[in-house]
Amino acid sequence: MPTEEEALFSAVDALLEQVARDDLPPPMERKRLREAAGLSQAQIASALNARREAVGNWELGKTEPRPPKRAAYARLLEGLAARFPAAADEAPAVPVPPVSEGFGAPPPASVPAEPETVQAPAAASPRPSVSTTRPSSTSRRPAPKRAAKPTPTAAADPRFENGPLGVLDGDGSLYCVGGLVLDCPAKTVPALVDWTLSEAQLGAPRLHPSGKDGDPLIVLTATAAERLGLPLQLEDRRGLRLPEDHKVVKQLGRAKWRLTRRGFGPWARIYRPAEGGRRQCVQLAVLPWGALDSRSWGSTDQLEPVDIARVLGTYAARVITPRGSTAVSGLEAMTALRPPTRAVKDEETGGWVSGPMPGSLAEAVDPAPAEAPDEHPVVAARYHRGHQRTPAEVLDEEAYEWIRDPQLLTDTECERRFAVGIDVNTAFLAAANRLLVGLSGPVHVKAPTFDKRTPGSWLVDLSGIELDPRMPNPFTPHGVRPEGPAWYATPTVAYAQELIDTYRLPVQIRPREAWLRPEAGPYLDPWYKRISEAYKATMADLGVTADLSEADFLVAMEHHKATDPALAAVLSAIKSTVKGGIGKLRERPKSIKHKYGEGWPALERPTWRPDIRAAVISTARVNMHRKVLKTALAAQQGPAPTGHLTLDQNALIPIALLSDCAVYLSDGPSPLDFLPHTADGKPAPGSFRLGVSPGMVKHEGTQDLLWAVQMLDEGHNPARHIKGTDAALDGE
Repeated sequence: MPTEEEALFSAVDALLEQVARDDLPPPMERKRLREAAGLSQAQIASALNARREAVGNWELGKTEPRPPKRAAYARLLEGLAARFPAAADEAPAVPVPPVSEGFGAPPPASVPAEPETVQAPAAASPRPSVSTTRPSSTSRRPAPKRAAKPTPTAAADPRFENGPLGVLDGDGSLYCVGGLVLDCPAKTVPALVDWTLSEAQLGAPRLHPSGKDGDPLIVLTATAAERLGLPLQLEDRRGLRLPEDHKVVKQLGRAKWRLTRRGFGPWARIYRPAEGGRRQCVQLAVLPWGALDSRSWGSTDQLEPVDIARVLGTYAARVITPRGSTAVSGLEAMTALRPPTRAVKDEETGGWVSGPMPGSLAEAVDPAPAEAPDEHPVVAARYHRGHQRTPAEVLDEEAYEWIRDPQLLTDTECERRFAVGIDVNTAFLAAANRLLVGLSGPVHVKAPTFDKRTPGSWLVDLSGIELDPRMPNPFTPHGVRPEGPAWYATPTVAYAQELIDTYRLPVQIRPREAWLRPEAGPYLDPWYKRISEAYKATMADLGVTADLSEADFLVAMEHHKATDPALAAVLSAIKSTVKGGIGKLRERPKSIKHKYGEGWPALERPTWRPDIRAAVISTARVNMHRKVLKTALAAQQGPAPTGHLTLDQNALIPIALLSDCAVYLSDGPSPLDFLPHTADGKPAPGSFRLGVSPGMVKHEGTQDLLWAVQMLDEGHNPARHIKGTDAALDGE
């Protein structure tokens, strides 16, 4: 039992703690006193049972200590002030917040935002209060070997002072961008959500004036998940979500928080209905549940929390705050950059109402029957289950998967020593640039006149266009000549017309019918611009810039991923965002409960548009064929053919294509050994060109001739294995 004196002292200490909230000297004075006494931040942190970074934050005025540390800190400073009083004429130093050097560092305030990321002024709102009952801290990281290019961050917006996201560790430390570390007191998921929205000051400003601000993202490490009562592994391995009767789900329900239809899984969105126009939503990413897929993010989830925050923070600054897989994030970026609606004035009432945004996808529409996947209701209404649709019944615009018949290899080709692969940089992204796509539902037309400016699907016979048998056919994914009428997206038919006009082929294009979308626009342009800039900026940070010569570019590409593994993970995620985002435009049913002919949740999105996916892939494929043809013509000795597309024996023709990779036989192991150049050393016009920009090519890999011939003889695609691994497994 404590004595009466001890009890009185305890009561006095409690009172001291209560009045200690306003008795701390200014931040700059705290630092002066410590330095005058010759003490380090680490010594003070050890005495107060705090982190060194926390003491640094107190001296910067970023945060304040909480009781009981606050009273002890005040007592220490009072004692130091008595021993080391400030000189009467001593001016207090102005603290300068430390800036994390290199990777993920925020830009100077004077750097203007890029045009496509300029934000509209947000309505004035009170700044969220930051808790002073628990300290936060900043940590500094040594500059990497190559400093990252400064990128726009959410830190410029006072509402999101601490950036777009944080990585929560088991000790309550929340690692944010720029090296900032906040102390999070929450020990339950509802408390974490409340704290995030009320005190953390996390989030991102909207990417379009009519869009929505980015919700804060909290990434949970394994120890943080345990701290919050979450299991380290989900029992539901197919649905990947917590059961409805799990205690954490019940806690959220009791606290009046809601979950989206996907439930509490690796990417959980927790929200309440907006109040007064203010969103109340937090995104959680649970690392032990596989939130960061290794095919997109590499080994990011194995990094230290501070480095995870740097990787995800850079991706958030350059693309978007992750909202799920990179595929989900790619699709969300499309909507964020071109919102479906905007505020318009009601002429009758004079008030503001929601109206469609010009140039955007405002509402979900049904696809044309030929554009729909087999499970779609419009297909089920026409065909019985199990019916195999013919090319005249279904649109089949997919990426290349083609190999040349080994019997068609020429003697000259068989004398070459190497098979060399080249790969188009972000081919689908390049295809999206300035691409006109439909903005509304399809309209059926009989015997239309072809117009390359009208997006849609066309039933037309392109089998009359004959190419050199060594060449892949541009109209089919397998590269084999079509046998009759088939459905094609506008870019494919436009390329057919281009071949006819350029080489004066004796063929006419006469569509039998079409599903057209007269309302059209370059919907994907902002998406292309943002992601291409993200890609080029990240490549530049890795030492691969647009001003390199072709030889220097090849050297830089050999080692760029080792320059900074964290930035290499960002680069991988950006590339996955492109392919995944395009794939999401035709998302198919995922639930095992789905029945043939029924709808599924993705169909409710305005961005469920298989026709746009088809147009992008069609454009990427014909772009590849155009480069293949131009490269072949540049290498042959005679003039370009007229009236036919038969090439001479010197033409440079690939032996295999896989999506955006082409494999050529070469006398040397480098792309420079076979790619055609003009007399002054420049790449031949229209041919493949080495470089970093989207649409240019890089070296994919080299194998010997016998390896490639054996692959062809066995019916395997050399382009899939030219790097020595399976390109599909590598996410390429």
